[in-house]
Amino acid sequence: MLTLERLSFGVGDRFAHQARAQLRAFQMLAARGVEVVPVWNKSNREHTFIGSEPQSVRTAAEAAVAALGWGGKWHVDADHIRIETVDRFLPSSDFFTIDVADSIGRPAPSAEVEAFIAKHPELVGSLSIAGVANPFRTTADDIRRVAGKYLLAVRDAGRIHRHIAERKGGEGNFIAEVSMDETDAPQTPPELLVVLVLLADEGVRAQTIAPKFTGRFNKGVDYVGDLAQFEREFDDDLAVIAHAVARYGLPANLKLSVHSGSDKFSLYPIIRRALARSGAGLHIKTAGTTWLEELIGLAESEGEGSALAKEIYRQALEHVEELSAPYASVIDIDRGQLPSAATVDGWQGGQFARALRHIPGHPEFNASFRQLLHVSFKLAAKKGRTYLGLLEANEAIVAKNVTENIYERHMVPLFLGGTVG
Repeated sequence: MLTLERLSFGVGDRFAHQARAQLRAFQMLAARGVEVVPVWNKSNREHTFIGSEPQSVRTAAEAAVAALGWGGKWHVDADHIRIETVDRFLPSSDFFTIDVADSIGRPAPSAEVEAFIAKHPELVGSLSIAGVANPFRTTADDIRRVAGKYLLAVRDAGRIHRHIAERKGGEGNFIAEVSMDETDAPQTPPELLVVLVLLADEGVRAQTIAPKFTGRFNKGVDYVGDLAQFEREFDDDLAVIAHAVARYGLPANLKLSVHSGSDKFSLYPIIRRALARSGAGLHIKTAGTTWLEELIGLAESEGEGSALAKEIYRQALEHVEELSAPYASVIDIDRGQLPSAATVDGWQGGQFARALRHIPGHPEFNASFRQLLHVSFKLAAKKGRTYLGLLEANEAIVAKNVTENIYERHMVPLFLGGTVG
């Protein structure tokens, strides 16, 4: 059976040029005694925007693994797929993030909800779970509400899971994640338990689950929310997963997946403590920040690279609404904080890089500037060979930024206990 290891780390590579630079960060971490499995991920939406095919992700990963002599495991994730998009990923992916957010809240047949409640009377009343400070206290109406909200989403997950299994030769030949993070309301730990029971009943052998956590998980910038509340909920979620694995026969390696994980620096100490206490696993996705490191490297190269970075920003300013719309739930851009195109044209490449590079507390860092460029990668795609050629011409400085970002700002604080700087 294909089994996802305890610690895994998703890396996006919009233009399939940075797999080696990304993999070097995993090698650096392994040299310090921590084995984390790389998972290259790219969504159908990103392929559509870029004009790429899923096979390009596997091809780039295979080349990086061969070039660097990586002897560990690695995977390719068909990120945020649904039934209408999964087929194009089947030949090249062994990890499938099944996105059911669009089905959450669709009214489920009342008879099916009542049948679920009748099958699981243990969910009603007072339920003590090891590791959770206070028992969950729920009524039949509570379970009815939660099951009614998530039942059809779980049915969708089951349909997609079975579809993949049929075409991959069995459920043991792929890794499944269920994603519920791109929705309006977070799932509380008691709600997560109901979802896990629904998944068990549906026969979905998920190895990771990505709930929506409390607080804002905006793309490429730090967490916004109550850190103490997040820590309580994260710890309780880990306990709920352990309980569901033992009680309902879900895969023993089932673990939390943190989406929009890029640059959630304030959460990394919390997550690290939780993993140390519980021995639980983690899958974390770093979204599209590699693309931002490409821009930073091009800016620092000065010359044509810097000029192109400024041109992309100029075009992004002209299309803020269009570029932001697909990501509206996971970005917060303050238009008043965006420098004018004329201002940016006057910057040296280093100033552009400092505004874009996320170093907490740095006086030149601009979160709105960063978020706008984060969602502007299709502008670079439209440049075609001009953009890719500059990446190749400036490979050394771009790769340095890519590796340092993953290793120093993500891996060190998450897995080694250092600080972000």
